[in-house]
Amino acid sequence: MRAIILAGGKGTRLRPYTSLIPKPLVPLGGKYSILEIIILQLRNSGFTHITLAVNHLSHLIMAYFGDGARLGVRIDYSLEEGELSTIGPLTLIDDLPESFLVMNGDILCDLDYRAFYEAHLTADSVISVSAFQRRVKIDFGVLNYDASGRLESFKEKPEYDFDVSMGIYCINRSVIEELPREKKYGFDNLMLDSLAANRRVEICPFNGYWLDIGRPDDYEYADENFNELTQRLGIE
Repeated sequence: MRAIILAGGKGTRLRPYTSLIPKPLVPLGGKYSILEIIILQLRNSGFTHITLAVNHLSHLIMAYFGDGARLGVRIDYSLEEGELSTIGPLTLIDDLPESFLVMNGDILCDLDYRAFYEAHLTADSVISVSAFQRRVKIDFGVLNYDASGRLESFKEKPEYDFDVSMGIYCINRSVIEELPREKKYGFDNLMLDSLAANRRVEICPFNGYWLDIGRPDDYEYADENFNELTQRLGIE
């Protein structure tokens, strides 16, 4: 099984931690980097070939992981020269298998990656998206009114539930082959174009543990709760 990890971002939201090192190499608990935990999880799920799509400070990531022998997997690299967003980097990889897993390099979750991949194969969809329900609280009184401006309803600080993308997908090679090479193309473009093309996109709800380490608060929480998190994620 093949996985591609998107590890080329600058990590601007996580500064100052990312001032000198790339976000995927930010350490947790003084033991593992974020990306190292993801690679170990994928290895434990049966993924033997992992491609790291790199850009910002790529030489540090490549020097740290090498060919992956230290972690018991095969690791190679795809280097993007410009900013290609989340899906554009996949167009640079010439040896994509028919189906593969793609994920962001700053996610901690206890998703069963093998089960997700196998569900994609059996669903006969061209794209599968792992989704997580987030509750968003509005800290204001919300007014709903008609076209004339007459009040129809009011809610004080309401909460809404949304299913959001977790940054973990399975994609068929045919989807990437349709895209222009080395052009900026994001997940949002992929979803909108898939709707327009009537592609089958499978949404896979997940209700386990998921943390997107994109902000200092999230990183500090993960670092402080490192031992509990690694047990939950199956990493020793």
